[in-house]
Amino acid sequence: MIERSHHELRQAFSDLLHGAVCKFAASVFDPISVRMASDLGFEVAIQGGSVASLQVLGAPDISLLTLDEYAEQASRVGRASQIPIIGDADHGFGNALNVMRTVTELQKAGVAALTLEDTHLPAKYDEQSHVLINMEEAASKIYAARFARSDDALSIIARTNAAITTLEDSIARTKAYQKAGADAICFVGVKDFQHLKALTAHLTVPIMLINYGNLALSDVEKLSAANVRIVVNGHAPYLSALKATYEALREQSGAEGHELSLPELLSKYTLSDNYREWAKTYLKSDNGAN
Repeated sequence: MIERSHHELRQAFSDLLHGAVCKFAASVFDPISVRMASDLGFEVAIQGGSVASLQVLGAPDISLLTLDEYAEQASRVGRASQIPIIGDADHGFGNALNVMRTVTELQKAGVAALTLEDTHLPAKYDEQSHVLINMEEAASKIYAARFARSDDALSIIARTNAAITTLEDSIARTKAYQKAGADAICFVGVKDFQHLKALTAHLTVPIMLINYGNLALSDVEKLSAANVRIVVNGHAPYLSALKATYEALREQSGAEGHELSLPELLSKYTLSDNYREWAKTYLKSDNGAN
């Protein structure tokens, strides 16, 4: 097998973005899984931040993972991969200057593209969940990311959540991100093709979708015609691996009683209840402190 350089993989991803067909991204998490994805015919993969949080910390996806920890995981995958990897850069791990370092580190790790989202992370004291930063700050992160990359083939993808704001705000935001130089726009929370059309009519850059099992957006021909070039259908491979690990260990241990479902084992072993209580205690003004 002829190995492809990081630059060649980035160029391959750019070719996918500017092609005519929608591709589904494999969710990968280690060297073996990315080799499997390539062997099974996937042309692109993604290393999810939520998956990395589970792997490294055994914790929920609540912005506890550091840039160094994520970059180390991405590097392990990048070393083994012969298909382009999309890195989940969350909010860039800080402000626009942090974004510049994030781009440097993930480029070094070998990713072909990275997503930068406009969610306010981590949550501030007394802040509701799923708050978006202002449009100007988010656009400045895209400018900074483009400036920081030393390989112009690295794709910078602006990500936004269409489910937690108005259509008008989503349109204004993605206009600004396209103007700032985003190579593609990634949407979370698209309801159906009518919603997709309304969200993207003003855009000329390619579209990426994060689609968690929404069958209304499963038609590849329609997706391709709508300029959608990458779709991520969740992170089932790693979650399946967790369930299989639990079942194998349970069998070996001879444990009896109720067998945990996937949601139950995630809740139990990521200490979700603890984190919820800590959030109530330390991130809320009504925490009962004297």
